[in-house]
Amino acid sequence: MKTLEEKINYTFKNKDLLKEALTHSSYANDCQLGYNNERMEFLGDAVLSLVSAQYLYERYPDWPEGDLSKLRSSLVCTQSLSDFAREIDLGNYLLLGRGEEKTGGGDRSSNLENAFEALIAAIYLDGGMEQARKHILRFLSKDIDTHHIPFKDYKTTLQEVIQQNKDETLNYVIVSEDGPPHDRTFKAEVHLNSNVVGTGVGKSKKQAEQEAAKEALSLMGII
Repeated sequence: MKTLEEKINYTFKNKDLLKEALTHSSYANDCQLGYNNERMEFLGDAVLSLVSAQYLYERYPDWPEGDLSKLRSSLVCTQSLSDFAREIDLGNYLLLGRGEEKTGGGDRSSNLENAFEALIAAIYLDGGMEQARKHILRFLSKDIDTHHIPFKDYKTTLQEVIQQNKDETLNYVIVSEDGPPHDRTFKAEVHLNSNVVGTGVGKSKKQAEQEAAKEALSLMGII
């Protein structure tokens, strides 16, 4: 833990928060723990979303909402976050179950993305928003200048289409999770009001939601 703290230039007051952020569900299952890093992943994703949105809002004052959304989505996609995690060798510090470790879980992009978001949450809970912001911007501020990741943000495109009618409500639902812990597959539905307008499958929840939005756009004849 001390080595990781040196890499991220942050020392935890509550070391248990860092341990939880590094605990994969497979390790928790093997050791019969009552916690893993999935709740922290949820919180870290929200903190990351807010910090990245504010950063781009202030950096590009003349950009419209659609362009800001597309850039943010590509900056914090699975590929970007897993690359950030690799910069600090985060996979080497993950607590993994035996099966997950044997199948290369320490370098699996989905695990690294989730752990990076969980680490953000741990820093936020331990040191507050300013420390979390400092940690996030350490990666975003240098990545944005060389950011050329090709990325089609189907969720943002679908949202822009639906927003033309103020009475329509769009939301995403994860309807199933299949496979062993080290190789999960998620199925998502995108709902327009109460109607299912698209479904998608992916190795992460975000990817499944993107695929669902893509199908919805295709059925609408937009792509």
